[in-house]
Amino acid sequence: MRDGDVVVIGGGYAGVRLAKRLDATARVTLVDRKEVFFHRIASLRAGVHPEWSMTPFIPYDRLLQHGRVIAGKVVRIDTAERQVLLATGERLPYDVVVIATGADYPEPARFSGSTVEEAAKSFAEHQQKIAGAEHILVVGGGPSGVELSAEIRLARPDARVTLAHSGPELLHATGSARAGHRARAWLETHDVEVRLDSFMSPGNDYGTYRDARGNVLDADLSFWATGTTPNTLWLRLAGHGDWLNGSGHVKVDRTLRVEGWLDVFAVGDVNDVSELKVTPAALAQADLAAHNIRAHLRGAGKHRRQPRLYRPMQRTPLIVPFGPADGVTMLPVPGGETAVLGSRTTTLTKAKTLMTPYMRRQLGYTAA
Repeated sequence: MRDGDVVVIGGGYAGVRLAKRLDATARVTLVDRKEVFFHRIASLRAGVHPEWSMTPFIPYDRLLQHGRVIAGKVVRIDTAERQVLLATGERLPYDVVVIATGADYPEPARFSGSTVEEAAKSFAEHQQKIAGAEHILVVGGGPSGVELSAEIRLARPDARVTLAHSGPELLHATGSARAGHRARAWLETHDVEVRLDSFMSPGNDYGTYRDARGNVLDADLSFWATGTTPNTLWLRLAGHGDWLNGSGHVKVDRTLRVEGWLDVFAVGDVNDVSELKVTPAALAQADLAAHNIRAHLRGAGKHRRQPRLYRPMQRTPLIVPFGPADGVTMLPVPGGETAVLGSRTTTLTKAKTLMTPYMRRQLGYTAA
């Protein structure tokens, strides 16, 4: 006997974790526009190296033992009827609905289209453009910009590669100056031109870019790793704009419920929790939301579970690969400090495999 109907909208890291956690105790339906799970952590390398083109795609078919996964587009949450409406007209009843639609990332860390074929074609196009470019510009010196610059440099040692960052140091949003210095040293040692305090915008002519001082840069190809946009336009179009803050994130309370709603939760990159939007945080939110959803479904009673309050991760481990055999790992330690670890730790934990075996196991597949 399962406790109720839970509809999870979005099959990214948070949605998959939550659906799997609830599979044994609720009737779970996971809805995603993609036909497979997209392992975004592997996408930057897949956009550069042909042999990685298919790595980010992991089927959903082994994720749930009892629940189901639907490939489809959600257009509305009908809170009056407690139903999720799909573009096909199908209605999914819910006792609890979870918004886990994540955020939209810049190319190439994006699943283009809805099928594996469409997304793989997009990766192939990026690979071809990178292979033929003489000068490649990456804008944004956060973890994604640094990682992408390194992947491009290793794939194209003969090309000119420039990384332009509007901040004073690479990785400065992480709060670790040492990590930023290490990233800059690696890139410059590998002949990547690093431009700091350099806010870039498209120039007047095609293939030109201009910084805040008016300096013009020519490049054949550019990638903008300057942030993400929450996937919530569909909520605004469906009349739920009051659920969103000014940046488009879903407003949640400390139990990860949408403000004012006991039966609507939002987890992962899509919500307004103030923390780094990284995978460990999304997984932690999913685990806490799973507990609170179970408590809600089991209702009142002497032994009813109390909801837990989410504590934002202000200090979370962060791993930035520089290709498959190097990188930097930031590890919080007691006292408010951050340990900065180098290539060996980074290679073993992420850089070599980009955590693909781990995610394959999470979806019920072998690590290979």
